[in-house]
Amino acid sequence: MTLGVLSSTLFGDMFGTAAMRAAFGELAFLARCAEVEAALARAQARAGIVPTDAAAAISQAAASVIEQPQSLDLGRLKRETETVGYPILPLVRQLAERAGEAGRWVHWGATTQDIMDTAAVLQIRAGLELIEADLTALRGHLAALARRWRDTPMAGRTHLQHALPITFGYKCAVWASPLLDHLERLAELRPRLLRVQFGGAVGTLASLGDKGRAVTEALAGELGLAAPLAPWHVSRERLVETAAFLGLVCGSLAKLATDVILLMQSEIGEAFEPHATGRGGSSTMPQKRNPIASEYIIAAARGVHALLPLLFAAMAQDQERATGPWQSEQLALPQIFLLTAGALAHGVTLVRGMSVDASRMRANLAATQGLIMAEAFMMALAERIGRDAAHHLVEKASNAARAAGRPLVDVLAADPAVAEHFDGAELARLADPARYLGEALAVVDRVLAVVRERLQPEV
Repeated sequence: MTLGVLSSTLFGDMFGTAAMRAAFGELAFLARCAEVEAALARAQARAGIVPTDAAAAISQAAASVIEQPQSLDLGRLKRETETVGYPILPLVRQLAERAGEAGRWVHWGATTQDIMDTAAVLQIRAGLELIEADLTALRGHLAALARRWRDTPMAGRTHLQHALPITFGYKCAVWASPLLDHLERLAELRPRLLRVQFGGAVGTLASLGDKGRAVTEALAGELGLAAPLAPWHVSRERLVETAAFLGLVCGSLAKLATDVILLMQSEIGEAFEPHATGRGGSSTMPQKRNPIASEYIIAAARGVHALLPLLFAAMAQDQERATGPWQSEQLALPQIFLLTAGALAHGVTLVRGMSVDASRMRANLAATQGLIMAEAFMMALAERIGRDAAHHLVEKASNAARAAGRPLVDVLAADPAVAEHFDGAELARLADPARYLGEALAVVDRVLAVVRERLQPEV
């Protein structure tokens, strides 16, 4: 076991992705902070607070950090951060040194949390772009599976037992449907979330006189963000909403992964993760093909769900600036993004390469010798003798069929109470799973129609 799997050489790309790690890494954070400081100088130059040439010099100094954050004196930055408690003042000192005479205008009127919060929003914006790309890819692969296997019957299961026939395409459509909602949620979330933070010491921007709002709006424009109605130093609901959104995404992924694990069981064997030599193998059992991607999806999802309470608890922030809850966000939010990215990456790999055994689905559908069609028989009889009487009759026949190891249709055909209403041909039609799919095919078609219309016209 390692102290931090997300930064582990061995496990890092099992629980996260390199792209998300780059977006939320320490050097990326420092680059985003420098980006905010430069944007602030330009915004204040537009408002007539900072000289234009000073803003240009600060922007040039910041550009060197944005392009090569490793060019900072990281050892000094670490030492000073441990003294101050935050990295912004140490970073400002190095930016100011690079800017020369203009350095005295760096960080004008700002507070540490302004820079860190806005930098975090920029990181989150980049992170959500990665999340959206993988959600879109996963949705596309599931839509393709739903279309391909639209009409392939299989056993639908409730409480892990055969219930009614469905199709594998229907199952894929049910997996895909929440992703459509998640992409809508993401579109709705962005305008609320992507807002600049700039309020100074207590949010009033008193140090800027009557130019505080003008600078805030100009800063937002420089960074491609919106200006909030009020500072959000102690109003953290947008960040928590973002984390909760990612928790929902992980919940949907965990449902898919759980189903795949069950479908891969030796006794079922209907669908499988993509396989390569050695993948999901056992050190002692050469035959094993373990559902490794699904297992990591579930582990990552549980990690995300375990971190959410930390962010919800951190909403209780005291007065105008918090005394600890704010810092706890740094423990949770980057991990939530990385774990979600890892779960999505596994999900895309799993669905893109999934193998399906339709013959095994047919065999499993027939395994209970027609018991899965009990409702079909019961509903047909109910039209003739009433629901309660029909339920009792078919339940009795099901018990007899199970005990004798006989097909349910044969037991029903031998019952005079059934033969009075249905002949052998009619019972045979009722015993056909493909004739009792209800809305299954329509569900597939509706989901695919939405995918085509809203999200991926080429599907």
